[in-house]
Amino acid sequence: MIRIISALFIGVAALLPAGAGAAGPIRLADDAPDSHVVVPGDTLWGISGKFLREPWRWPEVWRLNREEIRNPHLIYPGQVVVLDRNGPSLKLGRPVGGGKPLYEKRFPQVYSEAALTAIQSIPLRAIAPFLVQPLVVADADDESAGIVVATQEGRVFTGPGDTIFATRITPGVSQWSVYRKSKPLKDPVTGEILGYEAAYLGQARVASEAGVVTPEASQPSIPAGSPVPASLVVTSFKQEIGKGDRLLPAGRPELPSYVPHAPETEVSGRVVSIYNGVEGAGRYNVLALSVGKRDDIEVGHVLALHRNRGQSEYREDNVGPAQRYVLPEQRYGLVFVFRVFERVAYALVMESNGPAAVADSVRRP
Repeated sequence: MIRIISALFIGVAALLPAGAGAAGPIRLADDAPDSHVVVPGDTLWGISGKFLREPWRWPEVWRLNREEIRNPHLIYPGQVVVLDRNGPSLKLGRPVGGGKPLYEKRFPQVYSEAALTAIQSIPLRAIAPFLVQPLVVADADDESAGIVVATQEGRVFTGPGDTIFATRITPGVSQWSVYRKSKPLKDPVTGEILGYEAAYLGQARVASEAGVVTPEASQPSIPAGSPVPASLVVTSFKQEIGKGDRLLPAGRPELPSYVPHAPETEVSGRVVSIYNGVEGAGRYNVLALSVGKRDDIEVGHVLALHRNRGQSEYREDNVGPAQRYVLPEQRYGLVFVFRVFERVAYALVMESNGPAAVADSVRRP
């Protein structure tokens, strides 16, 4: 079953001990309605934005605890989100045309194909391609990955329907992602190589597994025991596949399964790159960040983007030595972490007052 996210895109205080990381009082949107009827096409981040100035803080007004954030319930089109301005708090009212009790306490959660009409937390089309591709490859992964050693009829490159031959293909694993190790991802401050961003080439399916030449099939030039690579058929294609390209087992989409939330500890990271190499990223663009599992970053974390405005020198009346000033960072957006590697995380820009750039900072909101 394909798992689709229906999680509320919000909050931090419900996850933190009282007083820790306080983000100030909840502020309602200037034109916050008394209620909202959920319709197909709504996203939960968008719905929360109708009521709150900071949509990601919705767990606080839903009074969600940690367990509910990790395993929330569903919201469907036709249900009514009702605002109680005393608190404030949000509840689900009676669905349009339904007979369920008013203020039924239910929350969004992961759902399956049987509930395809449930509301998504974010537009999944923006991150779907990134959920199965091997985005970041560490040296250890690359050394153990399958490798293309030959192509069909000696072609330089192959495409859909063609056959490729590869070694280090794990027996019993039929579906493989093909990639080419691309540029190194470097911390823009320290220069540390955090990993290598993989150029996704396509998918391949095993047609026959690796083996060795049997005595019956041996020839003078091909002795018995010679290795025979696995044969794979290219099933999907994004770029040409050739000798030396690598393969990793193709996984299922790793969709976020709980409500986004702020980290419990401070975060100090940088924007490492903007996917597809554009110079500036706006809403729904994907960023690579210089923090990962080693920094306790997890899928669902909401982080704030801060622009590095550099330094300035000033000499009063052009007399005496110049004074150098470090300009304060400017917070300008929010990102949602949707995939995490050991030293790198990928995040979707959800809100931005300007383009994100490499070396901008990411902090706990």
